[in-house]
Amino acid sequence: MDDLDRRILDILRRDSRTPYTEIADRVGTSEGTVRNRVEALLESGVIERFTVATRTGNVKAMVEIGVAVDVDTGAMSERMAEWTEVDFVWQVSGEEDVVVVADTTDTGTLNDLITRARELDDVVSTKTRLILDEKRG
Repeated sequence: MDDLDRRILDILRRDSRTPYTEIADRVGTSEGTVRNRVEALLESGVIERFTVATRTGNVKAMVEIGVAVDVDTGAMSERMAEWTEVDFVWQVSGEEDVVVVADTTDTGTLNDLITRARELDDVVSTKTRLILDEKRG
């Protein structure tokens, strides 16, 4: 990955629907080059997926999860990533081991998600932080 790829990715991170022609103008190359670069980034796995950020009025939260020492956090993260309300699952360093970013319709649904996480055998603690506001980077 070179500087051109990074500049293309910076634009797509802010708005994944940016037309290739606009990206090409902004980075100073052709639309075909942008298209080829994005396809190569997709094939290599650098770009995993394109997604949509919404402002739905839902309750968004980060649920920090501590697990037992001998747990495969990768397998646990994959399982939680399949839950409907989950936007992201991060394996992190620090006091907690996994962070789930959830987008739920109401606090009851968020509480159900937290309960589901606590019921997993290897979970030893949870800490929830409501997301009050967010800005795009």
